Amino acid sequence: MSSFDDRENAFEAKFAHDAEMKFRAEARANKLLGLWAAGLLGKEGDEAEAYAAEVVRADFEEAGNEDVFRKVKGDLGDRADDATIRTRMAECLLEAKASFL
Repeated sequence: MSSFDDRENAFEAKFAHDAEMKFRAEARANKLLGLWAAGLLGKEGDEAEAYAAEVVRADFEEAGNEDVFRKVKGDLGDRADDATIRTRMAECLLEAKASFL
């Protein structure tokens, strides 16, 4: 195998690894957001875990995180405003990324 092929394979492996880590971090962040929202909704234990799983699944509706925002905003109603939810989303993503380092 040539040096070029080795480099190509290394870049492909790194790209795949980075994509997987991004997916895992986003899923973890959505779970953390779901657990936070579940607390505001008065859910605990298995009920909170189930709600967090719903939030994670909501991310598969479309690209980006607006689908997750809409899900949580719709469920929380007036328990949290848009800015609070978006701030918490950003905090959860930072926490999730840190957990993988």
